[in-house]
Amino acid sequence: MSWGSSQAQPGWPQQGAGSGSQDTVRLPQGVGPDPRSTGRPPHGASAPGPVSGGTRQRDTGPGGGRRPEAAFEDTQAMLAAQARDARSQGDATELMGTRSPGNAGGRGRRARGGRGAGGPAGPTGPGGRGPGDGDGDGDDKPGRTGWKRFLPSWKIVVASFVILSAGVFGMIAIAYANTPIPKAEQADVDDQGSVIYYGDGKTVLARLGVKRVVVTIDKIPRHVQDAVIAAENRSFREDNGIDFKGMLRSAWSTVSGTQVQGASTITQQMVRNYYDGLSQERSVKRKITEIFVAIKVDKTLSKDQILQQYLNTIYFGRGAYGIQAAAQAFFRKNVDELTPEQGAYLAGRIQNPDAFDKAENSKDLSATQRRYDYVIKGMAAIDPPKYGSLPAKSPTAPKRITYQQKDYYQGIKGYMITEVLKELKSRSISQEDVERGGFKIYSTFDKDLMIAAKKAVQENTSSLSPEIHTGLAAVDPRNGRVIAFYGGPNFVKREWNDAFMSEKQAASAFKPYVLAAWLEEGNSLNSYLLGKGPITAPGTNPIKNSHDIPGGSVNTIRATAESINTAFVQMGEEVGLDKVIEIAAGAGISEKNLKETKEKHSFALTIGSGPVTPVQQAGGYSIFANEGKHFQNHVVIKVVGRDKTTGKKVTVLKESSQPTQVISRESAADAIVALQQVVKDPRGTGRAAALSDRPVAGKTGTNDENKEAWFVGFTPQLSTAVGMYRQDKKTNAEETLGDIQGATYPTRVWHAFMVEAMKGQEVMQFPPRANVGSDKNLAPKPEPTPTPTTDDPFDTDDPGDLGDDGFPNEDGTQTPPPGEGECVPGDISCDSTGEDTGDPDGGDIGTSGGAAIDPNPRPSGRRP
Repeated sequence: MSWGSSQAQPGWPQQGAGSGSQDTVRLPQGVGPDPRSTGRPPHGASAPGPVSGGTRQRDTGPGGGRRPEAAFEDTQAMLAAQARDARSQGDATELMGTRSPGNAGGRGRRARGGRGAGGPAGPTGPGGRGPGDGDGDGDDKPGRTGWKRFLPSWKIVVASFVILSAGVFGMIAIAYANTPIPKAEQADVDDQGSVIYYGDGKTVLARLGVKRVVVTIDKIPRHVQDAVIAAENRSFREDNGIDFKGMLRSAWSTVSGTQVQGASTITQQMVRNYYDGLSQERSVKRKITEIFVAIKVDKTLSKDQILQQYLNTIYFGRGAYGIQAAAQAFFRKNVDELTPEQGAYLAGRIQNPDAFDKAENSKDLSATQRRYDYVIKGMAAIDPPKYGSLPAKSPTAPKRITYQQKDYYQGIKGYMITEVLKELKSRSISQEDVERGGFKIYSTFDKDLMIAAKKAVQENTSSLSPEIHTGLAAVDPRNGRVIAFYGGPNFVKREWNDAFMSEKQAASAFKPYVLAAWLEEGNSLNSYLLGKGPITAPGTNPIKNSHDIPGGSVNTIRATAESINTAFVQMGEEVGLDKVIEIAAGAGISEKNLKETKEKHSFALTIGSGPVTPVQQAGGYSIFANEGKHFQNHVVIKVVGRDKTTGKKVTVLKESSQPTQVISRESAADAIVALQQVVKDPRGTGRAAALSDRPVAGKTGTNDENKEAWFVGFTPQLSTAVGMYRQDKKTNAEETLGDIQGATYPTRVWHAFMVEAMKGQEVMQFPPRANVGSDKNLAPKPEPTPTPTTDDPFDTDDPGDLGDDGFPNEDGTQTPPPGEGECVPGDISCDSTGEDTGDPDGGDIGTSGGAAIDPNPRPSGRRP
């Protein structure tokens, strides 16, 4: 710093005026006067004259001389100006996207819209920073730049790793200590096969799965043991229950596609299959638990004990669990008779027995041969002196015995077993569960009645073409149990089950559901309906009757007995198809099929254009036999297993005991009155079904071109359906049954079966008529023609038989005698015998007329 002239600057007021003495201070080049000086012009105004040399007045003391601190203050003012200048340059540089040259240790300050170093927003003004403020000060220490500044200190990394490792190992130790070895008795895995019983709970229908025969390790040859070790876990005798190298090797071989050995050791596989609580699910938690248990078991049991349990529980294929069962299934030998080659073959199958079974059944032996080759080479590797020559000596897997279908599928047993397995599967018990679970399964089937059903069908249809198929099903209406059925002659030759699987048009056998809907809506049996065709309903082609009723009107009972189509179409129109579908679906008929039939055929639904099965029909009619209630059809009463903890027997699956009230008991009772006339009335379509010692009710059905024929009938204890159809062997197309109608062969088969089924059973009566509803005449009620009296002693007419009901035909002739009526082409419910029947209730019909008010109103029939 240097001192210059003491001459005052023009335009600037003099400090200390009148003092007579002043000094000037020369400031560095480019530095203006201190803005805090009292002589500075207002902000934004121009100075009156140029400022040269950067001088300022010299401070003087009271005595006219210079103050002692003046030099210090001047020096401070100069340094402040230098700092402001440096920051202004740094701001400008950063605004252009670069760093301030003098700011190596930090970032330069961002310039603020037009604020200069000496303005209000400068270092000491509002919004500015004082000296050393911010991160652009030169006082900052040099640090890392770029991505390196995000890296933590190595000391922090090491400390974190140590803490984390300690925590992980601590948690593992705690989890290991708290993982118990599951408790399981050998009996839990000794006998895994399940037994299916007939309905009596004693007679065995079939055994599924293979009964285990436990053998001790001394009965298992050493070469068989070595074969299994070579196949599954070559370090078994040395490891501690787990094999981390094996896990890594398995992971790599899986990725590379050359996997031949799993990651699980023999000990791990044993605990997974032997102990309860270790499921087969794929999860990290299960795997960790398995590892902990395997380590503990390895410390608890000897290697021989572990291998013994393993070989007695592992699955080998062909339904064989355990080495002894496998020896019998594949070589018909005991385990101690197996050769090294046979042991190697069985050991190779452990990896994927189901896949190997499937391949061998299709005559593909390549997979098992490759696996056999792997095992014998492994045996040679683990014990060269003993097995070193085996690969060259026996390069081909030994021959096995032919696998045969279990004999319990022969004949009609296969149909029963299959239906049991289907129902169990629908209730979350798979066939594999059955074969491994050791269950006792109690079916609904009566062995004697199953035989009676087969006999009834075969004896009554033996003269017919083999293309004609018959399905029969009998259901107890009081609980929904399928007591007996006939689905075919031999399951092994033909697996299709006609009783459960054949969905065919129900034809007139569907009409009782329409009748039930009619009664439920508050209409009586005394109502009169159209007895003469054709009738046209919305969305439906004109529908005719197989024969018309003289006079054109028919009451509900007679319409049922003679299967008058027009009457049931009218009932359906009156109550609505949705009501009919609701009741039929409630009775067990497929709702999906019913709705599809409505869409396709509209009111033809009422005369049976929809498909049903014999089992559905037998169960469906239970709503009449069981006071309007329906139990779901089923073939399993219960399943008994064993509690995994206590070993005690427990019921795994229970029979449903909750029925559905589909229609009221009063409607059911009145429906039975009409359905009884199908069998009781001399001109009813189902007369051949009558039983000599007990009441019967039912309905026949024959569809268009006689392609399907039915009879469905019941007693209070049993509801049975018989359906027949014909299928071309070559094309599988349905063809006409010829002259077979519901009233012929189906009714005969039904009768033959029910005679046997009802032997020794209590004779039970149907409930009395309830007379529900009010008369709803949709056709004019005819006036009866007086019958002249006669004293002819040879007149044998029964006064209780009203004959043709007193109504002559329109042309004055009588209805043709029985047997002369013919089906009208296109009539899907042709059931008529061609006869005109009289009042089946002996004068009970229509006593009050269609418009008269009943002084004793009857119940509506609707469910409460």
